[in-house]
Amino acid sequence: MRAKTVKKKAGAILLINLGSPASPKVGDVRRYLRQFLMDGYVIDIPYPLRWMIVNLFILPFRPKRSAEAYAKIWQGDGSPLLTNTRRFAEKLAKFSKHKIFWAMRYGTPSVAAALSEIKAAGFGDVLVVPMYPHHALSSTVTAVEEAKKAAAPLGLDLKVLPAFYNDAGFIQNLVAQIKRHAKNDDYILFSYHGLPVRHITKADPTQAHCLQRENCCQIDSEVHKTCYRHQVIETTEMAAKSLALKPQQYGFSFQSRLGRAEWLKPMTSEFVADLAQKGIRNLAIVAPAFVADNLETLEEVNMQLREIFLAAGGKRFTYIPCLNDDAGWAKSFAALIDRSA
Repeated sequence: MRAKTVKKKAGAILLINLGSPASPKVGDVRRYLRQFLMDGYVIDIPYPLRWMIVNLFILPFRPKRSAEAYAKIWQGDGSPLLTNTRRFAEKLAKFSKHKIFWAMRYGTPSVAAALSEIKAAGFGDVLVVPMYPHHALSSTVTAVEEAKKAAAPLGLDLKVLPAFYNDAGFIQNLVAQIKRHAKNDDYILFSYHGLPVRHITKADPTQAHCLQRENCCQIDSEVHKTCYRHQVIETTEMAAKSLALKPQQYGFSFQSRLGRAEWLKPMTSEFVADLAQKGIRNLAIVAPAFVADNLETLEEVNMQLREIFLAAGGKRFTYIPCLNDDAGWAKSFAALIDRSA
């Protein structure tokens, strides 16, 4: 008798984004910030000192301010980041041949719960997809490590999608989004989430290249696979080239500084004010470090930076939304993960 062939079930896809508080109430924001800021990949200092800084100097004050910011952008169906991620996952499922699951590194739905669901559905292989185009300890690495920890007792085999900062589909859709929203602007600013300088050097496996050599980001190196600064420069230059921008028509900067450590520069808040003072009247800002709109894009960029630019003498400020659940982006990303799974 011929043995019956059992077809192996195609692997599952797990999208992991940052996360959000359950509501804009102070208590929910405090719980979210505690989980987020106590992550050793986010504030990468010894646990006792991290505990003291978070619990004695941040949590007594920051939750109220953050709750007020969340309240400004909260939607009828909840957190914009969760909503945008869920909608993208649903759109992605229409184009991918794989089963799509999604989770948040902090808050809910958790990575552990999503992996348990994947296991219960009969999958053994999972492609973990950190939803960040650029590699960083405080985004990519912590998401992957959380998935590894939760997958181990379940016996799941994990693969990880590398940073997609220079993927042709990502760049093509980023450029298309910029073209849809930026009309006759004097300058396009690519604003990326900031990082402490020490995160760049810690991610360098050689400990001898990143910020150790002159023009380190322009020198070909395997180190660039994990160098956030190189990757944001590459994204910026690829998009600017596709848009046929001249050097005086675009730039990049970093936002969202936390604490007193040295962070990547230039800082966006200072950069936009300087642009206005130099005569730039019509400014468009895009935030390519995010693929889904969230607190940092909707409140920090579209509200705070708008106010800074206009107060400094600017006339028109255009925020270019993230790709969110754009159909073209979902189709391109489905092709990428199907090739990688």
